[in-house]
Amino acid sequence: MTARAILQPPLRAISHSTEEAEVWAELRAEAMAALIEEPLYAGLIQATILDQRSLAQALAYRLAHRLGDGDLSRLSMRDLCLKAFEADSRASAHAVRDLVAIRERDPTCRRYLDPFLFYKGFAALEGYRVGHWLWHQGRATLALHVQSRISEVFGCDIHPAARIGSGVFIDHATGVVIGETTVVADDVSILQSVTLGGNGKESGDRHPKIERGVLLSVGAKVLGNVRVGEGAKIAAAAVVLADVPAHTTVAGVPARVVSRLRADEEPALSMDQSFGFGDGI
Repeated sequence: MTARAILQPPLRAISHSTEEAEVWAELRAEAMAALIEEPLYAGLIQATILDQRSLAQALAYRLAHRLGDGDLSRLSMRDLCLKAFEADSRASAHAVRDLVAIRERDPTCRRYLDPFLFYKGFAALEGYRVGHWLWHQGRATLALHVQSRISEVFGCDIHPAARIGSGVFIDHATGVVIGETTVVADDVSILQSVTLGGNGKESGDRHPKIERGVLLSVGAKVLGNVRVGEGAKIAAAAVVLADVPAHTTVAGVPARVVSRLRADEEPALSMDQSFGFGDGI
């Protein structure tokens, strides 16, 4: 397969009904504890989580609360989000894995409740999944409205046509840009100010293909239809203009290989942004 080929995010075999039930039960338990901890926030927690019958319903309610506006009311946005999650089982399963990814990779995250209520990277990604569903339903106007609201509210711009796998962690989210023909596989971590963009005014398939387990560090720019291989690490502020081999670290402007990683290393999971000068460089 060439670097220009379209990378399909792998569809991981997930017992998502079991995983979702476990996450939903824990989220509800955390919400109950939060009612006691902070009574002033009790109304929102009750309406967002405890009054809902499923994680999909709760997520639709929360996204609508944050993305609804004068052009599209919260009620309409909630119905739209819920329809997307109910119609596309992958979207709801991906949302669960995204939530688990935050809990596992973010050292500041000690419960599911925090990213569910407050983390704009999680909200932006799940809002994108609604827009992505709309895009493939031929409802481009609404899809672009959702994209615009995500950008306005969260400072994170993800084109609804981009393809993003599950277990993706967008940390902080501020300044993240993901272009139209970008493909991001499973288990990728993306930090603030990352751009997955084009390198000019060309049309067609013109954005990066990010394989499984890649770590995109703070301020990294990957430009053009280039492939970043599985388990690679893109250093902070690197500008990638050419393909990146699997299991390597690249740094600099333009980026070059500065170290090689073991095949069993998982930079997206460890979130280790350091890099050294390795063998064969």
